[in-house]
Amino acid sequence: MSRVVDVLVVGAGPAGLAAAARLAAAGAGRVEVLERERAAGGVPRHCDHPGFGADHRGRPLDGPAYARRAVRAALRGGVVVRTGVSATGWAGPLTLDVTAPTGLERIRARAVVLATGARERPRSARLVPGSRPAGVLTTGELQQTVRLFGPGGESVRGRVGRRAVVVGGEPVARHAVSTLRAAGVEVAAVVTELPRAATGFGAAPVLTRTVVAELLGRGRLTGVAVRGRDGRTSVLRCDTVVFTGDWIPDHELARARGLAPAPGTRGPVTDGAHRTVEPGVFAVGNLLHGVEPAPVAAAEGRAVAAAVLDLLAGLPAPAAGVPVVTAGPVRWVTPGLLGPAAVPLLVRPDRRLVRPVLTVAQEGAPLRRERLRGELVPWRSVRLGPEWTRGVDPAGGPVLVGAEECPETA
Repeated sequence: MSRVVDVLVVGAGPAGLAAAARLAAAGAGRVEVLERERAAGGVPRHCDHPGFGADHRGRPLDGPAYARRAVRAALRGGVVVRTGVSATGWAGPLTLDVTAPTGLERIRARAVVLATGARERPRSARLVPGSRPAGVLTTGELQQTVRLFGPGGESVRGRVGRRAVVVGGEPVARHAVSTLRAAGVEVAAVVTELPRAATGFGAAPVLTRTVVAELLGRGRLTGVAVRGRDGRTSVLRCDTVVFTGDWIPDHELARARGLAPAPGTRGPVTDGAHRTVEPGVFAVGNLLHGVEPAPVAAAEGRAVAAAVLDLLAGLPAPAAGVPVVTAGPVRWVTPGLLGPAAVPLLVRPDRRLVRPVLTVAQEGAPLRRERLRGELVPWRSVRLGPEWTRGVDPAGGPVLVGAEECPETA
């Protein structure tokens, strides 16, 4: 079956739903969202903790409430949200092959917005040796299991375990610890190779500058061997290990269309309006970077609407712009292309930086140089306003974003 829509959004997380809602409200025509899971809302559906803003009465929202609100907003705007539907490949420019419960489809659109999000890298991709015992999870798998079987009780402990080690020092590890405790699981330790972890782990021991060297056990995990900074190895007894963070974009669809990944983020390169190098294809949210909070991803979804509406109106797209590259302790920056219009930058360091001096330059000529207050950490991005990219020559060479750091204390 072949169909035609005006805008096809792939992914019904915060970014995709926000983009679809804004486009439908602006009169973009038929806006359709495809979601491969059985329910829309994205990762927040599984995050039973606050931190997702507040409702109209000022009460804090947890993840499921935030997801329900985003879905309602899209449906009220007239968006068609289809769940259990997977985009499997491209049949041509702006044309996707789709597998749905009703069969195979081919959908052609005037614009495609990729909002496929990101996922945690599993144990296999982290190259942690050992057998393949039960009890090895990512944070997402843990949260889905606890949400499905309910916190506490023998049913969930039989699937999650009774004593766990959490691997990772970012805030998502803190959420894994709280989920385990709510399920009645003892947390033996939090292990991170970072020199300093996020706070809020409670009584759980935090082992910094430590890596998991091996998983022990066969039928079920019996422990993990960990190696500290001094090279010595010890064993932590547990029947569950939860690997957290280490995000990678769900970029298979983007790469299938020939959209080369950015070196730092592994997501497709976009300009300040979220256009990719493929005409008519846009990308937003955590597909571009891993991982920003849901409100940040949703803001990107709303922001892409202006460029999509310009495309639907027949306005010519601007030139691609000059590439943005990083230097020093800057892990990644988005957008990856800059044109004549000044746009904000989102920058993430690869380690903790205390009062760093951030710099933006083009062909050796400084555009801006400023010392930031406080510190930057590798699990949180900093937003630089459009004044940082004012003066970029779209006919010039690459723009370099760097950082000069103060020595970090041990």
